[in-house]
Amino acid sequence: MSRRHAITTGCVLVIAALTSAPVPVAAQPRKANTSAAWKPPAGMIEALQRDLHLTREQAQTRLLNETRLATVEADLRGKLGARFAGSWFVGTVAQRLVVATTSEADIPQIVATGARAEIVSRSLSDLAAIKEQVDSTLAARESTGAVRYVDVRTNKVVVLSKEVTVATDVLENSGADPVAVKVEPSNETPRLLDDLVGGSAYYIGTTERCSIGFSVTRSPQNGFVSAGHCGKQGDTTSGSNRLPQGVFQGSVFPGSDYSWVSVNANWTPTPTVNNGTGNTVPVAGARPAIEGASVCRSGSTTGWHCGTIQQRDTSITYPQGTVYGLVRTDVCAEPGDSGGSFISVDQAQGVTSGGSGNCLAGGVTYFQPVNEILSAYGLTLTTSGATPPATNPPGTSPCSGYPKTVTGKLNDGQSVYQPNNRYYQTAAPGRQSACLDSDDNVDFDLFLQKWNGTSWVTVATSDSPGPDEQVGYTGTRGYYRYRVTSASGSGSYTLKYKTS
Repeated sequence: MSRRHAITTGCVLVIAALTSAPVPVAAQPRKANTSAAWKPPAGMIEALQRDLHLTREQAQTRLLNETRLATVEADLRGKLGARFAGSWFVGTVAQRLVVATTSEADIPQIVATGARAEIVSRSLSDLAAIKEQVDSTLAARESTGAVRYVDVRTNKVVVLSKEVTVATDVLENSGADPVAVKVEPSNETPRLLDDLVGGSAYYIGTTERCSIGFSVTRSPQNGFVSAGHCGKQGDTTSGSNRLPQGVFQGSVFPGSDYSWVSVNANWTPTPTVNNGTGNTVPVAGARPAIEGASVCRSGSTTGWHCGTIQQRDTSITYPQGTVYGLVRTDVCAEPGDSGGSFISVDQAQGVTSGGSGNCLAGGVTYFQPVNEILSAYGLTLTTSGATPPATNPPGTSPCSGYPKTVTGKLNDGQSVYQPNNRYYQTAAPGRQSACLDSDDNVDFDLFLQKWNGTSWVTVATSDSPGPDEQVGYTGTRGYYRYRVTSASGSGSYTLKYKTS
């Protein structure tokens, strides 16, 4: 909730939409590769150690498992179709993927991937229909059932209520299936928590503060996405430096909780999220994470915190109205964090809506999925072009279709600027993209930088643990350059790139 609301009501954070004022292919799971070559986003390992109580090796292994098994899950989800009933990770390091189905005939193909099969009576679409009925019954009853979600692990729709007996009676009278719907006691009371870098502060008017979600473009306009309750269409914003920044072009709340803000020419979108250490993590895409996956949140009040994805398709009844389709996590948050980034490894997940508790005692926080926002407004997420760990066939090049080429050699730890230790100029806004093809035995990284009038700013990053990298960035006209760095090893490279 916005600090403006907090001051007016004198509420303590319980579930606040975080505003503030003034994302095995073998029959048995394989141990992930935890060699020095694996480099997760900066600050993520440390946050997972702190918030999930893991060792450094466990945190590193968990991220590798989540990245690897996400591909397995996506393939099975497509093959099972209407029989698919959800999926989730189990184990301290997400070492096992569980996939639920309504048909025993699917067991062999699930087990063949190394996943565990669960046979259930209701498909994911069945659960969604049941939850829709529950929502229509309880949406206007805040104390009776403020939180409702689909729990794929139990194959039920769960209602969290302060009045279990009352909620149970109301649902029974509505005709809801008592076997498919479970009411659990809970004291959660939903209320709102209110260059462009995810998690950074921005201000609406003179007193209300929210957090940036992710940089986006709707050509030729740059901007960012955030929570809908942070401002209404036409409201103006200022940045963390209190200088003029932008205008809300669209905002939805309640029903959903999302917005997008267009920014003026002084603000450059970056594919990054603050990680609370003075550094950033790259945003490479927006692939939804599997339930049980680790997820980290960045906000302007509490900074960088991590946890896991608990449930999807969650409905929250705030005092201001009901929001549907949120994702439930066990990440903490506080007022002012609203709108801030949720990211899983390097994949954007959503923007912070509300939460319960705080970052001292812990809590529950909900986010609005980012892909819904992009689709609603026709926006393009600003991404780094970084990809999860992958292996190219020896001797093959991942780069093609880039008209300009430069080559060079680097020693271990060395860096160089290209083209030709200089820069290039673009005469119009557009897309800058590049591909780095290096020797197979090295780990070279690629950074795209833009001149902001006083210094070079990194606007796109690709730093996977392998030799090959790709970056892409849509920006304004100006001066750009590439920085090629050896994180490990010495060898040759070829940089191919396109300019607008």
